[in-house]
Amino acid sequence: MILSDSAIRARLESGSLVMETESKYDIFSQIWPSSLDFRLGKVFRYYKRSNLTLIDTKLWVAPEHIQTVELDENTPFILHPRQFILGSTIEKMKLPKDLLARCEWRSSLGRLWIIIHSTAGFIDPWFEGTITLEITNINEVPIALYPWMRIGQFAFQTMLWEVEIPYDKRQGSKYMGQEKPEVSKINEDK
Repeated sequence: MILSDSAIRARLESGSLVMETESKYDIFSQIWPSSLDFRLGKVFRYYKRSNLTLIDTKLWVAPEHIQTVELDENTPFILHPRQFILGSTIEKMKLPKDLLARCEWRSSLGRLWIIIHSTAGFIDPWFEGTITLEITNINEVPIALYPWMRIGQFAFQTMLWEVEIPYDKRQGSKYMGQEKPEVSKINEDK
C-alpha cells in the first residue's frame, strides 16, 4: 500500500521514517498527496569519455576516469543532449524494516526530457544514505540543473511482512551509508 500525505507526515513525526535535509528546507513542505519531493545535491560525477574507451563490468574503474564536480546553488550543471551523469539527493533517508521507497521523476522535468533514474528507482527497507540519481538529458538542447532544486519524488510502500534480511545485512549490499553520488560497484558482484 502506498503511503498518503498524512501517513508520510505521521511516519516523519514519529521517527519511523527519517529524512534529513539542509536546515533551510522544511521537509514537511515537500509532502504531496502520495509522495515526498527531494532535491538535487551539489556533487556530480561522470565518466571522462576522452580517457575511457571501455567500461569492463568485471574491472574497477580507476578514479582518473571519473570527473567529480561540486557546485553552489547558483551555479548550474549544464547537462548536454545524450549526456549521462550521476547526482544525488540532498536528503539522507533512513527506511524502517516495513517500508520501501520508489524514486520517481517530477513531471515538470519529464516534460523537458530529463530522466533522473534509468533503472535504480527501488530503495529497500533498512537502507540508509543519500540516493544516487542516474540523470540523462534526452532532449536536443542543453538543460541547466541547479543544486537544491526539486528534482524528483519518493513514493513509500508498506511491506506485507517485515524483511527477513535487511539491506545493510545482506551480502552484496554495496551502497549503504553513501553520502555523494556513487559510481557502479558491479565489479564487486560475486
